[in-house]
Amino acid sequence: MAYTTINKPSDYFNTLLYTGDGTSPRSLTGVGFQPDFLWIKNRTGANTYEHRWMDAVRGSNYVLHSSTAGAQSTEEYYTVSSFDSDGWTGRNGTGSNQVITGGNDNTYTFVAWNWLAGNTTSANTDGDISSTVSVNTTAGFSIVKYSGSGTNGDTVGHGLGAKPDAIILKAAENGQQWTSYWSPLGATKYIRFNAQGVAETSSLRWSNTEPTSSVFTIGTDGEVNTSGEDHIAYCFKSITGYSKIGKYIGNGSTDGTFIYTGFKPAWIMMKATDNGTAEHWFVYDAKRSTFNVVDDGLVSNANTNEFTTANNYFDITSNGFKQRTVDGRQNSSGTTYIYMAFAEAPFVGTNNTPATAR
Repeated sequence: MAYTTINKPSDYFNTLLYTGDGTSPRSLTGVGFQPDFLWIKNRTGANTYEHRWMDAVRGSNYVLHSSTAGAQSTEEYYTVSSFDSDGWTGRNGTGSNQVITGGNDNTYTFVAWNWLAGNTTSANTDGDISSTVSVNTTAGFSIVKYSGSGTNGDTVGHGLGAKPDAIILKAAENGQQWTSYWSPLGATKYIRFNAQGVAETSSLRWSNTEPTSSVFTIGTDGEVNTSGEDHIAYCFKSITGYSKIGKYIGNGSTDGTFIYTGFKPAWIMMKATDNGTAEHWFVYDAKRSTFNVVDDGLVSNANTNEFTTANNYFDITSNGFKQRTVDGRQNSSGTTYIYMAFAEAPFVGTNNTPATAR
């Protein structure tokens, strides 16, 4: 039985739904903490904006898009002017771009996923390359910024105090692709985060070296190690009863594969890694889909609006999730899928209160 010291997962991760009103600036509240990493996507509206990633380590006004390979920018349209104690303050920009916001368009609906790191940054010298880190060891999450060296096998400190299970990484200042490491795949593999591709084998991303409790190792590819340019890495460690990074094998049945997480999920991202037809990164949460089956999805590697389709659906349970589709995007027989999930409630916390089913 899974026990955890995190009895209230929403203290560390929370989903906020809101409707844009077109004003600037606008303060959004209801997160429950001061976020260090904010991921916003419009769900509806005539314009289909890119996913917007902002964090406190690069600076709130710098935006990356998980759905493109573009460099970070301080866009005239929607950026965050500050991370606040219960949310953030966003601004639309000025002049002709004022109505092109991507984060507060009037009548559009939005989802914002929020993570708590350390609310402060510190220098980390554990690796060959010094890094700037905001870390929350309780929640198994750190944001790491470093300048590339171009040298194979250099290490970067991540601050987690435990081996990360997932690293999502971007060369922030140029048009390199997003890349990612997943412990279920191992350090000989990488998988692009802004594309549909399958996992590929290369020593140029992680130098065939597993992360340790203090550092991760980078190769010579520009995606992870462009000399003299800033890179940003979002590092995650599975925490019992709060978060889980893992893999499952699809069975191709509507009585689909059950994935045990040890908690009732609030947020799930999943991706096929070896399907003959390359598939998207699918993201779901319990606030957009409030009952089973769960079928309100977004695609983190594309700018499309929220979809509801009979091809992508599953159940959230008190201790994991269960596929209910035969579709190859989530449950093809014999296909390996990786996933990341965060809890709404632990299956059983230290307060001995069990999670309830939906």
